Amino acid sequence: MERDDSAGGSRRRGPYAKSAERRQQIVDEAYRAFATRGYHGTSLREIAAAAGIGLSTLQHHFGGKEDLLVAVLARRDELGGDPDAGDGDGRTAFAGLPFADAIAAQAERNERIPGLIALYSVLVAEAASDDHPAHGYFLHRYASMRETYRTEFTALADAGRLRAGVDPALAAATVVALWEGIQLQWLYSPERIHAAEALRGYLDLVVVPGAGAP
Repeated sequence: MERDDSAGGSRRRGPYAKSAERRQQIVDEAYRAFATRGYHGTSLREIAAAAGIGLSTLQHHFGGKEDLLVAVLARRDELGGDPDAGDGDGRTAFAGLPFADAIAAQAERNERIPGLIALYSVLVAEAASDDHPAHGYFLHRYASMRETYRTEFTALADAGRLRAGVDPALAAATVVALWEGIQLQWLYSPERIHAAEALRGYLDLVVVPGAGAP
């Protein structure tokens, strides 16, 4: 009887598993479309066609385009790391490394996921408009990134390892700006641009070398 119950449970779970697979397929196709054509430049009908399903089937899984965008952003976070700390957060993905090493390591990791970086770059530019459905997501993300890095620079300052005249909040905003800008250049010229080197170069300018870095 236990074996029969288990088999029945597996059969009952079958449709749910298929539904989850279908949702994931839709999200993956939307991810590719948004990365290529942007959110506004992509229609639900195009995503459905790419997934090999009808528009009504897509709408069965996602109530609208905004719902699908939220799922794509969640997928981006799942693949790229902690959404609250950089496009991949060095301190989360590379815990235990000194700040500069963690940042450089994450930048090198990002070079293995160019599609993810392209998606991020397209959406973050589009979402600057207040009425974009992802505006709040990126607004929160930027605030979280700046606070994460401000905390790191403040810890360096307290340890006497931040150069005189460097403001932790400004340095944090500069790291975010440099990281995103250099990654965009890297997308165009991956053979010539290296984000990790640029980030480490900036950090070498503002951080005093020393042992026991936070």
